[in-house]
Amino acid sequence: MIEKDQAFVEYIVKAIVAAPDDVKIERIIDERGVLLTLHVNPSDIGYVIGRQGQTAKAIRTLAKIIGAKNNARVNLKIVEPEGSRRAPRQEEATADTAIDTDVVDDLTI
Repeated sequence: MIEKDQAFVEYIVKAIVAAPDDVKIERIIDERGVLLTLHVNPSDIGYVIGRQGQTAKAIRTLAKIIGAKNNARVNLKIVEPEGSRRAPRQEEATADTAIDTDVVDDLTI
């Protein structure tokens, strides 16, 4: 039987990707809660991750809300398949550490 959290994440991801038939979610329950492991087509990993991980973060947040409704701690692990088209991870500057002074100067009157 497919659980609500698993069905919800599957529905969301299938709506995002180009190859919905390749979406597979494994559900494991242990002492830490529920772990949903998401597998997608290598060409679709960029759609699931999103720009700077925003889509993945949103899906994880929604999965945690569904879990909280059912008194369960839900975590989502996205498996990045070999051959995916996502660029290698780089160090990203946060808003407090890097401010482009040229942009700020352009904004001042």
